[in-house]
Amino acid sequence: MSSHAPSITVVTDKAKISAQNSPSRPFPLEWTRNIGIAAHIDAGKTTTTERILFYSGAVHKMGEVHDGTTVTDWMEQERERGITITAAAISCAWNASCGPWKGISQRINIIDTPGHVDFTAEVERSLRVLDGAIAVFDAVAGVQPQSETVWRQANKYNVPRLAFINKMDRVGADFHGAIEDIRVKLKGNAHALFLPIGAEDKFDGVVDLVQMIAYVFDDDKDPLGLSPQTSAIPAGMLEEAKEFREKLIEAVSDFDDEIAHKYLEGKEIGVNELMLAIRKATISLKFFGVIPGSAFKKKGIQRVLDCVVNYLPSPIDLPPMAGKDSDGVHVEAVVNDKSKLAGLAFKLWTDPFVGKLVFYRVYTGMVRKGMSLYNPRTRRSERVSRLVLMHAIDREEIDAAYAGDICALVGIKDVITGDTLCDEDFDIRLEPPSFPEPVISMSVEPNSKADQEKMGTALQRLVAEDPTLKVKTDQDTGQIILSGMGELHLEIILDRMKREFKVEATSGKPQIAYRETVKGSAEGEGKFIRQSGGKGQYGHAIITLEPNQKGKGIEVLNETVGGSIPKEYIKPTIDGILEGANNGTVAGHPVVDVIVKIIDGSFHEVDSSELAFKMAGIFAFKDAMKKANPILLEPIMGVEVTTPEEYQGDLIGDINRRRGTIHGMENKAGACIIAATVPLETLFGYVTDIRSLSKGRASAAVTPSHFEQVPNSLLQKIVESTTRAPART
Repeated sequence: MSSHAPSITVVTDKAKISAQNSPSRPFPLEWTRNIGIAAHIDAGKTTTTERILFYSGAVHKMGEVHDGTTVTDWMEQERERGITITAAAISCAWNASCGPWKGISQRINIIDTPGHVDFTAEVERSLRVLDGAIAVFDAVAGVQPQSETVWRQANKYNVPRLAFINKMDRVGADFHGAIEDIRVKLKGNAHALFLPIGAEDKFDGVVDLVQMIAYVFDDDKDPLGLSPQTSAIPAGMLEEAKEFREKLIEAVSDFDDEIAHKYLEGKEIGVNELMLAIRKATISLKFFGVIPGSAFKKKGIQRVLDCVVNYLPSPIDLPPMAGKDSDGVHVEAVVNDKSKLAGLAFKLWTDPFVGKLVFYRVYTGMVRKGMSLYNPRTRRSERVSRLVLMHAIDREEIDAAYAGDICALVGIKDVITGDTLCDEDFDIRLEPPSFPEPVISMSVEPNSKADQEKMGTALQRLVAEDPTLKVKTDQDTGQIILSGMGELHLEIILDRMKREFKVEATSGKPQIAYRETVKGSAEGEGKFIRQSGGKGQYGHAIITLEPNQKGKGIEVLNETVGGSIPKEYIKPTIDGILEGANNGTVAGHPVVDVIVKIIDGSFHEVDSSELAFKMAGIFAFKDAMKKANPILLEPIMGVEVTTPEEYQGDLIGDINRRRGTIHGMENKAGACIIAATVPLETLFGYVTDIRSLSKGRASAAVTPSHFEQVPNSLLQKIVESTTRAPART
């Protein structure tokens, strides 16, 4: 993740091929866009992607989510449920209809990401390797809970983005309300690049505020939306268009001195000048252009493509990707085909025909079929047997991939998500994506001996593909425990085990992933002494334990002086402390957010060993934990309920019964939106319950929020149930 604002090097010369380009690459770096499409569930991401592929000529027939015919939703489960589960990569080309890049065929690599919170890892890893994004919003609902999550993820990885206000044809569509939502809820400096002509069933076109022309849609003459007609701005909208163009120029003048001078002096600003200024502003991460449209009704998608080419960055417009060498010193991967190779393995997928596919973003250098790639984590090299470009489920064999490309490698076996793969003489580890901790667990048992063997293989592959899926064996019962991001996540995993790996298994009731921490500080001592003739065992460590900031995890510091614990035994002691933290002292759940300091200890010249100090670390941690006022934490979920007003009272009462806290209510397009936080423990079956309470007319979005202390009144009950339950987490 780059900590500084992008350096803006806008390349516009059609004839120029930058010095970073290899002569053999099919598309220059300057004419390449790596973008993602991200949003709340049902905002229209997959439909938008399908329209982009159709208008760019990548497919010859538009797929529909409701028919199960989309290109990017290729999994059986996706087509059955009408949701995106796995991020799909696909490429297309586009000639912008206007601006400095007019007439230049640009390569656009697109990743369509899931909207459901249970599959947030797919969004996280996609945004880590993308250069730009289209954030899709529902014109009626505006900013929704998962919209906020993906926006935060894009901020975390410094991804410039455009906002597409979709579903302008829906009753209650409010373009300016959606922009205001982005400004207020997401703190985004959002400004219209186009204005809608009409709304709902009268949504007939858009006004281009840069060119000051209108694009008009005609459903009868052009049902596929292939050729919107350009015309003068409707007389009734001319003043509004001038006003919003003025606001747009004022907003981008903060990012372009020349535009600022012209604006202050009242001089005319040319179309290309304004476009370059908008591009600079967008790449700065402090400006977000907004486009209205309706993907389902085939309106406005060509304008989105124009904006992708004109305003989102190419790989050379962004700062070099940061990494560290083996000594922890900052190193950069500067985008250049001719440099040493470095790239990130951001996703693994098991393909039934070719085996393990490693999705790979090349940051610098070139990767060729037959090359050996070095993995700094394993300190081993492996050969790339095949190189493919992914078109959702289809694959295109290629001989080489270049800086800025996203491809898939075949033949790399020992790899995990987030690994750097590079030339052996390029000492760099790129920063991997980070993933949230699981919040829910369930036990799973194979139905037969044959299923047991197949299940081991299936889980090994599924865990390798999905960093938010955890598997462990319960030490008390021998049961296998799956942990994931939600009920749907685990349901899909079980379904995939059955369909893809032919494993029949029975699942237990889902369990909550509780955590433990401490409220106070304490000192703990651990001694491991064994003497039974011959060489004994001796390890002795003294630690202090205190609370850490929320979300900081476990920090272990060595503060011993005078060699009380020799240097070679510090790491085993730390390993023991971390192992001890896997099972807390309240109910045996993992410990989070504590600072542990190793302050003293002692050793024996002959009997001390790594094992003895590891055991001493475990004992010292348990001793300190018991004394430091340990508490149990439960996951709290953010809940947003959208309901007709007549059911508002019943649904608020239901949230209160679930130990929930109401944080706000607002009315939008005839519906009441209730924002609340509710303990996960009370939310099993919630969506079904609210449908019953509202006769099927209410809906809810549930997203992980934070962890909170379990109330004392419930503590004993939860401790008893979780220590007794087979699916202890």
